[in-house]
Amino acid sequence: MSKRSSGTSCNGSQGHDDPRTHSSARTARHESHRRRAGCAGAAGRELWSLGEIGFRIDSILADGSLALRNRGGFFPSLFEAQPALIHGDRGDIPGIFLPRDSGLTRRTPPPLRVSVGATTRAGAESLGVAIGQTITMPKQYVRLAGTRATGRSFDDRMGCAALILALRRLDRAKLKHPVIFVFSVREEIGLEGAAAVARQLGTTVRRVHAIDTFVSADSPLELPNFAVAPLGAGAVARALDNSSITPPAYVDSLAQIARARNIALQIGTTNGGNDGSTFTPYGVVDVAMGWPLRYSHSPAEVIDLRDLVSLADLIRAVAEDW
Repeated sequence: MSKRSSGTSCNGSQGHDDPRTHSSARTARHESHRRRAGCAGAAGRELWSLGEIGFRIDSILADGSLALRNRGGFFPSLFEAQPALIHGDRGDIPGIFLPRDSGLTRRTPPPLRVSVGATTRAGAESLGVAIGQTITMPKQYVRLAGTRATGRSFDDRMGCAALILALRRLDRAKLKHPVIFVFSVREEIGLEGAAAVARQLGTTVRRVHAIDTFVSADSPLELPNFAVAPLGAGAVARALDNSSITPPAYVDSLAQIARARNIALQIGTTNGGNDGSTFTPYGVVDVAMGWPLRYSHSPAEVIDLRDLVSLADLIRAVAEDW
């Protein structure tokens, strides 16, 4: 799992989530990355997002602290009193997400700020801090007992890992039509990468399979009446969320493909949206698939590696059999 942990350890908040920024290559602002396989015919599409939640520096205050803007949907309070990384032009700059005043009792927390240790605006700027830079949190992939692991930004790096595993084992001779694998960007700030691909290729695609986190109620304090998908029980057919509904016949077809290959599959409904919804205005059916995640968009997300294997097997089966 060294490649899996390496991908999780890379930082890239929304808008700066191109993996090629860790090499010498450059990318266009809204570009998504595609890999095509197969023969002639109507195309199917597998779609993953690359970025992670984070912040953008809106201003540098007189006391040297940094005012932030969220990049993605999450609770900023989860970042309080945690280490921070400012992604500067000359490398990462360490900092800390400042905790709120312990005497504060109002219900609405104050705006989250970051300190790099400077006491003046000029002091922060001398370290390389600038408006517009992005901020994330240092993270580490940690194995837990059994097949569990914890870390940050599994959403949707685990989907990307499943894509890579499926591509490695894909039998192209079995493909009945072109299958296009897409790594999209800027998902958390408006599905922008997927929307760009949909505008370009939406009318040529028959189905789209958005591969994304299934935010699961599999945690101690959640009610077991919605978004139930236990960790370790396999990939999830994301039948309904806030952005799309998969027709029941397509959910049934997906389940049949999984059964034929003895792939563990759960069927569930959850909140949130997925990249595939950008294709539905073009008449494309969105058959979203995913994997259950506990404590989504937090510093301590939890996964089960059995679900990664199940999802990779399902992606391959869909490409070869459907």
